[in-house]
Amino acid sequence: MTTLTLDPLGRLSRDEAYGLIDVALDVLLPAAAARRDAAHGHAVSYSRKVFIPLTQLCRDVCHYCTFAHPPRKGEAPFLSIEKVLEIARAGAAAGCKEALFTLGDKPEYRYHVAREALAEMGHPTTLSYLAEAARVVYRETGLLPHVNPGLLDANDLAALRAVSISQGIMLESSSERLCEKGGPHYGSPDKKPAARLETIRLAGEARVPFTTGILIGIGETRAERIDALLALRDLQDQYGHIQEIIVQNFRPKVGTLMVNAPIPSLDEHLWTIAAARMIFAPEMNLQAPPNLRPGALRQLVEAGINDWGGVSPVTPDHVNPEAPWPHLEALAKATREAGKELTERLAIYPAYARDLDRWIDPAFRTPLLQRVDTDGFPRTDNWSPGAQELPPLADLQRIGVPARPVADQTVANILARAKAGETLEESDIVRLFRARGDEFTAVCKAADELRQQMNGDVVSFVVNRNINYTNICSYRCQFCAFAKGKSTEDLRGKPYDLPITEIQRRVREAWDRGATEVCMQGGIHPSYTGETYMEICRAVKEEAPGMHVHAFSPLEIWQGAKTLGLPLRDYLMRLKDAGLSTLPGTAAEILDDEIREIICHDKVTTDQWFEVMRAAHEVGLRSTSTIMFGHVERFEHWARHLLRLRALQVETGGFTEFVPLPFVHMESPIYRKGRARRGPSFRETVLMHAVARLALHPVIPNIQASWVKLGVEGVRACLQAGVNDMGGTLMNETISRSAGASHGQEMTAMDMEAMLREMGRIPRQRTTAYGTPDDAAMQRARTVTTPVEPVRILMREHKKAPSATACAA
Repeated sequence: MTTLTLDPLGRLSRDEAYGLIDVALDVLLPAAAARRDAAHGHAVSYSRKVFIPLTQLCRDVCHYCTFAHPPRKGEAPFLSIEKVLEIARAGAAAGCKEALFTLGDKPEYRYHVAREALAEMGHPTTLSYLAEAARVVYRETGLLPHVNPGLLDANDLAALRAVSISQGIMLESSSERLCEKGGPHYGSPDKKPAARLETIRLAGEARVPFTTGILIGIGETRAERIDALLALRDLQDQYGHIQEIIVQNFRPKVGTLMVNAPIPSLDEHLWTIAAARMIFAPEMNLQAPPNLRPGALRQLVEAGINDWGGVSPVTPDHVNPEAPWPHLEALAKATREAGKELTERLAIYPAYARDLDRWIDPAFRTPLLQRVDTDGFPRTDNWSPGAQELPPLADLQRIGVPARPVADQTVANILARAKAGETLEESDIVRLFRARGDEFTAVCKAADELRQQMNGDVVSFVVNRNINYTNICSYRCQFCAFAKGKSTEDLRGKPYDLPITEIQRRVREAWDRGATEVCMQGGIHPSYTGETYMEICRAVKEEAPGMHVHAFSPLEIWQGAKTLGLPLRDYLMRLKDAGLSTLPGTAAEILDDEIREIICHDKVTTDQWFEVMRAAHEVGLRSTSTIMFGHVERFEHWARHLLRLRALQVETGGFTEFVPLPFVHMESPIYRKGRARRGPSFRETVLMHAVARLALHPVIPNIQASWVKLGVEGVRACLQAGVNDMGGTLMNETISRSAGASHGQEMTAMDMEAMLREMGRIPRQRTTAYGTPDDAAMQRARTVTTPVEPVRILMREHKKAPSATACAA
C-alpha cells in the first residue's frame, strides 16, 4: 500500500489526490476524521425535511432508478398544488423545516401527457410549475424549499433562486464511459457529465447554495471518482457555492437493468468518503445518507462525514423506498455512540446562513435571520432575552450536572489551558462557543469550577438606581430602541431631558432607599457638552456626597472631551474632580469595526472605545466591561471582543467585571427592519457567561448576569456557568424595557437576597468597587416597602453650545 503524508489542514495536489487510491483505510480514515474535526468539531448535522415528489416522470432512463417511471393509467403526471400542500402541512406539523422537491428531468420533452397536464395547469414547463409549488409551500407553511430539478440554464437558476433557499443536482460521475451503450447512463441525455457540471457552474455564477455529489458502485473506478471530486473542487474553488458533497452508495433495485449489479462494499464506501474529505477543504460538508447504510453509521462518521442529509419523520425516501429513514432518536443515539452530537440544520448550511446577503434572495433573508442562531443553525427554542418565555428544558438539564469526558481532545485541551489562566486563541474561543450536548455541559462545568475557585458560593450585588437623564440622541445606532430622534417617534416612550433638579430628586430618593450608586447614562443630546456631564456629577455630589457616581459611556466621554477641545486624560481628570467615581463599560456593543459599521457606524470606533478606557484606567477611574450580543455578529466577533478586553486588562487592570448583555430584539430598529436576529439563543446566552469566565480568567474575576434580560430561571442557569455577580437592583431600568424587556424595573435588596438563597448561594451586598457598604446604607436598603416613584417625563432648557452640532454629526 502507498504511504502518503496526510495533513489534516493541508490541500492535496491533483497528483496527491490520485495517490489516495492505494492508501490503506487504517491510514486514510483517521486523517479524514481529524480533517473533519478541525472544521466541524462535535456536530454532525441533519435537516428535518418533508419529501415532495412533484413528478416521477422523467425523460431519462437511468438503469438503476425506480423513482422515475413512464405514465401510469389513472395516475396524475404531477402532484396537484392541493396534494403538495397536504404533504407540506404534515411536514410542518411534524417539525420539519425543509421542503425537498424531487422530480424527473423535463418530462414534457418525452411525454405528451406531461405537456397536456402542464398546459391545463397554465404552465409552459415543469420548472415553471415547480416554481409555483415552491412559492405556495413557503407562503402557506413556512417550510424552506430545496429543489432538485435536473439540468438548468442561467434563467432557470435565477427563477428558482427566487423561490428556494438552495438547489442541487448530483453529478454522480464525471465518466463519459458510463454514458456509452451498456453503461448505467446510456439513453439519459441529462446525465452527460459536461452538462451537469455546466449546471453546477452556472449555479456558482448565480450564487446559489448548491448540493451535489457522487454515486458509487455503478461501474466507475476509484480514479474516476477522484476525477469527479476534483472537477467539483475546481468549481468550488472558483465560486464557493457547493455547500455539501454527498457520497451515496448504489443499491440494486428490483425492476431495473442493474438489479444484479454488485453492491459497493462498506470499505469501498468508507474509502470514498475519506478520499472526498481529504480532497476538499476541511470546511466542506460531507454527507452519507443514513438509511442506505443501516448498521454502519459509526463507521461513516469515522470516515469523515459531518452530515446525514435530509431525514423525514413524515415521508419515505422516494428515491430509495426500500430503505426507511432511521428514527431521529435512533440517529441521535448512533451519532452519540460515534462521539458526535446530532445537530439540526436548515436546507441552507450554517456558513451560507451566516452570509445571507451574498447567498440568499432578499425574500428569504429576514425570515432566515429570525430562524437561525449566531452560528447559522436553526433556533430550537422560543426563548429570547427580556421575554417571559421560560428557558428550554433540554438546555437547563445540561447545566449544573456532572460533566462527562468530552470526546474531542481539542476541547479538553482548550478547557485545561483556560483553567490554567493561559490566553486562548480566537479559534479556541470560537470552538467553545460552538459547544453542544456533552461539550456544552463540560464548558459550563469548567466555568463554574473557576467561579468556585475565584469567588466561592458568594454572589454579590449593588443597590443602585439607574438615571438615564435623556433619551434624545443625535446618533443613529441601529439596535437602540431607547434613543429618541426624528426617525424613532413610533418606538415606545416619549422624548425627555431631565432638569438637574429632577436628577437630584432621584438621587435623594435612591439614597433614602439604600442605594450606594447611581448609574447614569443617556443619549447624546445635541445640546450637551463636556460641561453638562461635569454639571451632572456636581449635582449628584451636592445632593448626596456619599453617593458613588458610576456614569458616562466611552461615547459620552469622547463627546464631552471633543466639545471642550480637551485631551481625554485632561477631561477625565475634570470629571473625576467633579465627582465621577467609575465608568460603565457600555457603548462597546461588539468591539470589532466590521460589526460597528453595521449597527453603529457613527459611534466611537473600537480603537476610540479602548482609547477612552485606557485613559480612564490611567487616571484612576476603574470601569466595567460589556458586550451586547446576538444581533448580526458571528462567534469570531465575540472571540475578538473578549481577547481585546483581556489584553487591556492585562495592561491596566482597570476592569472590575464583565457584563454580557444579550440583545433584546422586540423594539430594536434593526430587528424591526428585518436585518437582525432575535437575540441569542438560551444556550448561546449561557455560553457567553461561561466562555467569558474561561477566556478572561484570571484577569477579570467577576462575571455578571443581567436579571432584567435573563429572568429568574436564566439567572439560575448562569450562576451554574461561571457567574458570581448580579449587578444592580436598578430601581428605574429603562433601556432594556424600551427594547421590549419585561422582567421588571426594580429588585429590592431583600428580594435579591431571597432569590440567591433559594438558588443555594450566599448573597453579599457590595459597593460599586466590590467593597462593603456601611451599615446605615444596608439598613436603609432593607426598610424599602413602597415601589419607587414612576419616571416623570420632563424637559430642561439648554443654551446650545456652538460646537455641539458639529461634534454630534
